[in-house]
Amino acid sequence: MNHVNSSITPVLADTKSSIKIQRPLVILPTFNEADNIIQILEAIEELPIRISALVVDDSSPDGTAEMVINHPSFDKNIFLLKRPMRRGLGSAYREGFQWALKNGYDVCLQMDSDFSHNPNDIPRLLKAVSDGADIAIGSKYLNGISVVNWPLHRLCLSILAGVYTRFLTGMPLSDPTSGFNAIHRTVLKEIINHNINSDGYVFLIEIKYFVWKSGFSIKELPIIFTERRNGQSKLNFSIKVHSAIRVLQLGLGRIWN
Repeated sequence: MNHVNSSITPVLADTKSSIKIQRPLVILPTFNEADNIIQILEAIEELPIRISALVVDDSSPDGTAEMVINHPSFDKNIFLLKRPMRRGLGSAYREGFQWALKNGYDVCLQMDSDFSHNPNDIPRLLKAVSDGADIAIGSKYLNGISVVNWPLHRLCLSILAGVYTRFLTGMPLSDPTSGFNAIHRTVLKEIINHNINSDGYVFLIEIKYFVWKSGFSIKELPIIFTERRNGQSKLNFSIKVHSAIRVLQLGLGRIWN
C-alpha cells in the first residue's frame, strides 16, 4: 500500500553528526543563472551538514559554468556537468542522478538555484529520508499557501496545476509539482531503470507519480516558496502545454490500466 505521511518533521539540530545519511548531493540544473549560482553554492556550503553540490549546466551563454569552475571548492565539494546544449530539466536531473549513483551518493536533492527554495530547509528534507522516507517533498501548500512575492497569476496557475494533477493521477499530495525534493538512492536506481523520459518541468510530477505507484514511502514537509531573486523563469507556454498533456497521459494510463 502506498504510504504518504504529511506530518511535520522537527528541524535538524545544528550538528553534522546528527544525520545518518553519509553522502547527500544537491543537484542544481542551470541555464543562465550567473546572478544566483555562487550565492546558492555558498549557502549550501554554510549548512550544518556535509553536503556536495552538482551543477548541471546547459552551456549557459552568461558564463554560469565558468563561475562554478572558478569557485574555490570546485572539484572538492562542488562539481559540474556541462552539457553541449539546452536539453531541459528532466534530462538534466536524469544525468545528475546517474552521476550521483556512479559516485556513491546516498540521497539526491532537487532544488532551484535561484533561492526560490530556501537552502536552510535542506536538513529537514534529509532528516525525513534519514528517518525512513524514500522521498521527502517540500510542499508550498501543506499548511495553507506558503508563497512569497509571487504574482497572482503565477500562484493561481500553480494551485490549478496541483488540482489538475491530483484529479487526473489520484496522487494524494498537497504539492505534486514541487521542485524541492530529497530522494533516496534506492528510488533513484528505479527511476533510472524506469522509462521516465520527460524533459521539462513535468519530470518533477512524473517522478512523484512513479514513486507513489511503486509503493515507496513519501513524506511531505512544509516550506516557504519565494519568488526568484534574480533572472527570469524558464517556465514558458510550450512547457506548460507539454506538462498538461503529459499529466493527462499519466491519468489516462492510470484509468485504462
